[in-house]
Amino acid sequence: MRRPRRPRALSPSAPRASVRWRGTHSIHSLRTQLTLANVALLAIGVITATAVSLVGTGHYLLGQIDAHLLRSRDSLDESHLTLHQLDNLGATAVVREGLLPQLGGSATPDDMFAVVDGHGTVLKVAELRPTRAQRALGAAVGDPASFATAVEPQGLTVNGASYRATASRLDDGTYVLFASSTDALDNGIHKALKLDLTVGGLLLALLFCLTMVNVRRRMRPLEDMVETSSAIAEGDLTRRVPSRRKASLEVEQLRLALNSMLHQVESAYRTRERSAAQLRRFVADASHELRTPLSAIRGYLQLYERGMLTDPDERKRAWERMNGEVDRMGRLVDELLTLARLDQHPELRLRNVDVSRLVRDAAEDLRAQQPDRPVTVSASGALLVRADESGLRQVLGNLVANVRTHTPADVPVCLTARRSDGTVRLTVSDEGPGLPEEDAARMFDRFFRTGSTAGSGLGLAIVQGVIEAHHGDVTATTSPGDGLTVTVVLPAGVKGE
Repeated sequence: MRRPRRPRALSPSAPRASVRWRGTHSIHSLRTQLTLANVALLAIGVITATAVSLVGTGHYLLGQIDAHLLRSRDSLDESHLTLHQLDNLGATAVVREGLLPQLGGSATPDDMFAVVDGHGTVLKVAELRPTRAQRALGAAVGDPASFATAVEPQGLTVNGASYRATASRLDDGTYVLFASSTDALDNGIHKALKLDLTVGGLLLALLFCLTMVNVRRRMRPLEDMVETSSAIAEGDLTRRVPSRRKASLEVEQLRLALNSMLHQVESAYRTRERSAAQLRRFVADASHELRTPLSAIRGYLQLYERGMLTDPDERKRAWERMNGEVDRMGRLVDELLTLARLDQHPELRLRNVDVSRLVRDAAEDLRAQQPDRPVTVSASGALLVRADESGLRQVLGNLVANVRTHTPADVPVCLTARRSDGTVRLTVSDEGPGLPEEDAARMFDRFFRTGSTAGSGLGLAIVQGVIEAHHGDVTATTSPGDGLTVTVVLPAGVKGE
């Protein structure tokens, strides 16, 4: 069987990052990924909100301009005026100040008014000559009839400026053009866009900083897990992930699960180390126990081969000694095979067994082997358990043999069987010399023997293995001068036969 390997510790010169990030050259920091994801989501939100806001605002303001132009056109359509009547009205303050504002130079006003004929030629109104802006408006309109019949005002460019324009047809066939500039609207939207982008950029920068700080704080438990894992990889199996204040539920659950797993790993490793040590000691003890009879047999065979056993009595004594060692070695091998089968958790032949009968049989065997030993039995009535009968007989036989071997022949022995709290308790107690505390702690170990050399030291180990296979428990109580009491507890599950 191979020895378990210890965790390989890193050399002092090896960087810790080689343990944490081996083979992860293409992996980016989770902190950076979360931060960029949050910033990207906010950027999409800011751009979407800005676009919707600006489009809605521009649509609303453009609607206000169009509504103003449509009111002017509808008002003139309802008046049924002609160009001559419009000339007569030009002398009034309403026409001069409202419809015919004073236009100087080549400046392009925000609102324009012009009268054109069917070919788009700008005409005089109230003896006022058309201004350059009015002529440019007429040239930009081209066909005034299409503007007069359009439901909504149309967009056009006059002297490089954007306008919304409409037209009204007078009763004499001439057309009146109405135009309002949209440059103020465009400039306002442009300024709002720059303001929104500036504020959005500042928000993104602030979010980036806050997210980096927050994610760094939230990722500290994961960094603790990395450090703990690295320490365990270096051989420190006692390390655990520490708890932090105000940890999130998911991180705390992960910490508890990881610590539980690390505890299981440490326990499994310690158990494996202990099992390996026990196996090494078991092999060494078994080798020693087998070497002793083999050495004796080999020695007598060498004496016989060299002709040194000439006396018949000596040959008989050597033959009996070799037979005794062979029997001893056979018993030892049988006990080792029994322990090996128990270690493999064999399937037991379970049936209802009367423990009282087994206890009385064991007492009778002891009386037959040592007639002078006082034996007391306390097992009245039937005590049924679901067990393997041959296994229980072996348990009682080994316990009685342990008393017979390690106590004087006149020491009293008491065998007890009783039911207690849904279990059946078997007790074998003697009034012998007992054992010191350090020996009592090892009495169920394989090949453990006290000062006496009798026995193989496997009897009580077999008792423990058989009882554990029945999901029971075996304990011992002893002290120097107070004897030894071995108690076996078995579940009292019984099925009808």
